[in-house]
Amino acid sequence: MASSRRVGAETSKTRGLLLDMVERLMLEEGYAGVTYRAVAARAGVTAGLVQYYFPTLDDLFVAAIRRRTDRNLDCLVEALRARADEPLRVIWEHSRDEATAALISEFTALGNHRKSIRAEIAKVTEQVRGAQLDALAATPPRRDPTNGLLPMEAVLFLIAGIPKMIKLEKGIGASLSHAEVLESVERFLDAVEPRTAGRDGEDAEAAG
Repeated sequence: MASSRRVGAETSKTRGLLLDMVERLMLEEGYAGVTYRAVAARAGVTAGLVQYYFPTLDDLFVAAIRRRTDRNLDCLVEALRARADEPLRVIWEHSRDEATAALISEFTALGNHRKSIRAEIAKVTEQVRGAQLDALAATPPRRDPTNGLLPMEAVLFLIAGIPKMIKLEKGIGASLSHAEVLESVERFLDAVEPRTAGRDGEDAEAAG
């Protein structure tokens, strides 16, 4: 279990730097590469300072999970608010973000091996899914290409989960059908949430 002892200001720049290094290590080496010494070496501080801010490794991981979730959730909620007419496309783009998908995959794998913080990972996962479901409830899709065969909860699960599965398979060198799956999701989104002329124009301008 993560320590209940709170040390080091949560707004400290040093604390933020240490969590930045945790994320970098997880992206480059996986969660197994995160140790006090490794984080300290990346941040240019002593291992003792890292332990001052995070008395246990569980404290370190939980803090990283919470910070990343807060940031991702803020970005997701803002995007869903700004593009309320296409919530599934927003969720798809958010889930496909490379860094986000990679970190979530590592956090999930971490939960499978460190039972002490599994509850934290489950909690933040449900926070994100709750925000996604709220957005879909507020603005239901204009079309249903599944003809009612799949509820929106199932569609949401697939939209948000496919990028994570692709990331996991890429990690072991598998890529068969990935391109076809990605193209199929894009076609599905075009059918469910057809882009308006104004949105198309904005996209073309942004691409240019």
